[in-house]
Amino acid sequence: MNSPHATPLLRLLLVDDHTVVREGLKRLLDPQGNQWSITEAGTGFQALECLRRERFDLVIADLSLPGMSGLDLIHRIKDGFPGVAVLVLTMHSEEQYALRAFQACASGYVTKDTACDELVSAVRKVASGGVFVTSVLAERVVQQLNGRRQASDLSALSNRELDIMQRIVAGERMVDIAEALHLSIKTVSTHKTRILEKLHLDSTAALIRFGLEHQFDKADLGAMPHPD
Repeated sequence: MNSPHATPLLRLLLVDDHTVVREGLKRLLDPQGNQWSITEAGTGFQALECLRRERFDLVIADLSLPGMSGLDLIHRIKDGFPGVAVLVLTMHSEEQYALRAFQACASGYVTKDTACDELVSAVRKVASGGVFVTSVLAERVVQQLNGRRQASDLSALSNRELDIMQRIVAGERMVDIAEALHLSIKTVSTHKTRILEKLHLDSTAALIRFGLEHQFDKADLGAMPHPD
């Protein structure tokens, strides 16, 4: 007769392009090692390949990914693997990102400065079919939805424009953005012009300053909380 611990109860897929972040996550979750197994992916494309090969209960994904954005990944997971839950783990505390993640059918949203015990609670709740969002972020989302909190300028941007803006702020060249997103350089340039117009900015430098102020610089390598 097989031991009840012979097969992990939960199979988790971590999706983040920074190895150090994935390692930090694994250290946080290791104490729960008898409850779940962990597989890693560095891009959305790698994550989809993993999902095609193996069964997973939960995907923990960043929103800022090379090639395919986190929002696109969530849509593809829900289209192709509807039984897999998605928990977003990101640096972006802006409620506009949380709104879009939930609209894409994510089941949880936490930021990378989340305390260790809260992250473990989020994993358990989302993997069991529940929904998780921090109380502070939930309050801000509700305030924006009911008009008590002014919508961010970012609400004017499409998901594609938001993705391109992140990449510009992260220092990617137009040619690299075009290649990663399978677009022409002219199309990326048009998106950039629209982003500047919608955010009422007059230059790339102003856009980068705006992005840095809103934590779009991906400077999250040391952002994982440390286990006690």
